[in-house]
Amino acid sequence: MAELGLNEHHQNEVINYMRFARSKRGLRLKTVDSCFQDLQESRLVEETFTADEVSEVLNGLQAVVHSEVESELINTAYTNVLLLRQLFSQAEKWYLKLQTDISELENRELLEQVAEFEKAEFTSSNKKPIIDIIKPKLAPLNEGGTAELLNKEILRLQEENEKLKSRLKTIEIQATEALNEKSKLEKALQDLQLDQGNQKDFIKAQDLSDLENTVATLKSEFEKTLNDKTENQKSLEEKLVTAKHDLLRVQEQLSLAEKELEKKFQQTAAYRNMKEILTRKNDQIKDLRKRLAK
Repeated sequence: MAELGLNEHHQNEVINYMRFARSKRGLRLKTVDSCFQDLQESRLVEETFTADEVSEVLNGLQAVVHSEVESELINTAYTNVLLLRQLFSQAEKWYLKLQTDISELENRELLEQVAEFEKAEFTSSNKKPIIDIIKPKLAPLNEGGTAELLNKEILRLQEENEKLKSRLKTIEIQATEALNEKSKLEKALQDLQLDQGNQKDFIKAQDLSDLENTVATLKSEFEKTLNDKTENQKSLEEKLVTAKHDLLRVQEQLSLAEKELEKKFQQTAAYRNMKEILTRKNDQIKDLRKRLAK
């Protein structure tokens, strides 16, 4: 089956329009046929006609056919304008600007393609009848890249909106759970502070008792240490007195020993000779001083 390069929805719209155009065309052809039939029944009753009579008959037939064909062409043009108006109105609702290429309307290849499409759609014996679809006011698709991008953007924004709604709902649930958890924690904190207050009072009493015991122990140890120091001081004083006595005794013994030694030294011959020499030297010095004084 020939295709026009459109999606299924738009192709069905084209088929509906072609069905409408075929029906209008059939009616106009029947009108033209009736014109010839009327002429044949009303005017062609004689066997022979003159040239003037034939010319008159043909002129009358020409005028009637011309009027019918002109009326059909005008009606077809107006119908196409209305169809374009519908498309443009839908495009303007989406702030789109559609463009048409008039030169493509005389493209023989495209016209033959449309003819093949019509033949395939309306002359095939196996073709199922297509039910007329109610024309929805939808945005045109595949009319241009802008419309397609706009529709994709709308779909993306809708999906993002749904995601944001879902996320907002999740956040609200989490916030509610967080508030409940906060309330539980605050209550637990108050209970804990109350327990800690009782425990602190107990700890303070216990610490005070321990501190008193520690002070008593330190006081006892200090008194003991002080007594020990007093005893040690007395012992040291006694030892000091004894040492002084021993020192005096040793000094006395040393003095006696020195006197004894000096006495013994004086009794020696060397001491006496030395003493005599010193005596003579002293006498000589006294004599020299006298002489020096004179």
